[in-house]
Amino acid sequence: MKTIAELEEKLSKPSPALVKDIQKIDGDILLLGVAGKMGPSLARLLLRAIQEAGLAKQVIGVSRFSDESIKQELENEGVQCISADLLNDEELQALPLAKNVIYLAGKKFGTSGDAHTTWAMNTYLPGRVSEKFKESRMVVFSSGNIYPFVHYASGGATESTPPEPLGEYAQSCLGRERIFEYFSHQYRIPMLIYRLNYAIDMRYGNLLEIGKMVHMGEPIDLRSGHMNVIWQGDANEIAIRSLLHVSSPPKLLNVTGPETVSIRQVAEKFGELLNKSPEFIHEPEPMALLSNAALSHRLFGYPSVSLLEMIEMTASWIRQDGATLNKPTHFQEREGKF
Repeated sequence: MKTIAELEEKLSKPSPALVKDIQKIDGDILLLGVAGKMGPSLARLLLRAIQEAGLAKQVIGVSRFSDESIKQELENEGVQCISADLLNDEELQALPLAKNVIYLAGKKFGTSGDAHTTWAMNTYLPGRVSEKFKESRMVVFSSGNIYPFVHYASGGATESTPPEPLGEYAQSCLGRERIFEYFSHQYRIPMLIYRLNYAIDMRYGNLLEIGKMVHMGEPIDLRSGHMNVIWQGDANEIAIRSLLHVSSPPKLLNVTGPETVSIRQVAEKFGELLNKSPEFIHEPEPMALLSNAALSHRLFGYPSVSLLEMIEMTASWIRQDGATLNKPTHFQEREGKF
């Protein structure tokens, strides 16, 4: 994989299972927060699945579109794009209704020093959105950050693990879930809360960050010695297919890969592929932020892109100095400060 076009092609190629499921989802699909890291590729995947299924569903993408080029690209591909600030109630209320809503909006980085904006985006806005789209099915993006750290040998936190968010960002993510949950009860809105932890493509993600540290000879802090990853294309597909699994009260779903990944082993593999010797500092702590996605795998099957394939593609991307989004995951953060 050498170009953005090749990457987008891989990200947006629908599986037969997605094409089959899209035929069962009646109505148009509205993506709130479409211009973020995952939104554009999710929109493209949706369009291709709809086309391959021979359907006439509309994909509507809403964002502030601070980067106008993203809006232009999506419109050229067939997405109906609407520029709107979701925190502006007049603009929110002017949005068209749709039978299906995938909620991608949220704020993470910059929380430290601007916590009030994070809380407004992550907990106030969900109530306004729920009132507006109370007749819709909703898949709501959340985060594995709502869980406590668990032992690396535990298999990860499951959907039944009680939340114990660390830091204001994670607390606001739990707040987002609770507000959506309240309105799901209030209006019987069928929902699924989608706890993602962590999606990657070649341009961002914890694999890219580890690979770049190995490539640049920067020391890798092993205190958070284990992690989860999933290919963004697989994560996007699960989000779309989750529209068939919504319920009231909301269904909870962890979304990540099947492995508890050793950061040391990943770095050593990057070292082999990049002909570098990784440097490490500190020793792994036994507790880390980890999720168990067994339920997701039972519902949707295992991810189509393996961990080794992700590492190999990322190493190739680093070698050719491929474009990146400069959106760090801060996966090594242990104090909850973003």
